[in-house]
Amino acid sequence: MKSRIAHALLASAVFLGLAMMPARAEEPPKENKGYTTLNTILIDLGAEIPSMAGRQLRLRTIKIEPGGHIGLHDHKDRPAVVVIQQGTVTVTNGDGSSETFKAGDTAVDHVTTVHWLKNVGSDDVLFVTADLPKKPAN
Repeated sequence: MKSRIAHALLASAVFLGLAMMPARAEEPPKENKGYTTLNTILIDLGAEIPSMAGRQLRLRTIKIEPGGHIGLHDHKDRPAVVVIQQGTVTVTNGDGSSETFKAGDTAVDHVTTVHWLKNVGSDDVLFVTADLPKKPAN
């Protein structure tokens, strides 16, 4: 009888332990899907501010279709600011944490940012982002 009780307690402990484990985050995609850059404006910052030679100011409007995503990437060398104009997008960080943004929300991508984005709504996600990438070699 004691053996049955011990087994029942052990089974209960295992079940409760599994039930309390956090759900595994979705595996980050490496590629983009349903992603389009609608507009891009570039300024050669070196021509404007000599100490910024080799850098550009880039402003883009980006669209992610429903169910689409921008694959895992970093901002190691290009901080950015973002304004969500339409839709609902979930941003999942490299550590598995995530945050959902809607129209009117803003975000900052620091040089330590590693993340991926997914359109979790039924409308296109539209956002404007400005960053400071290195100027491509000619």
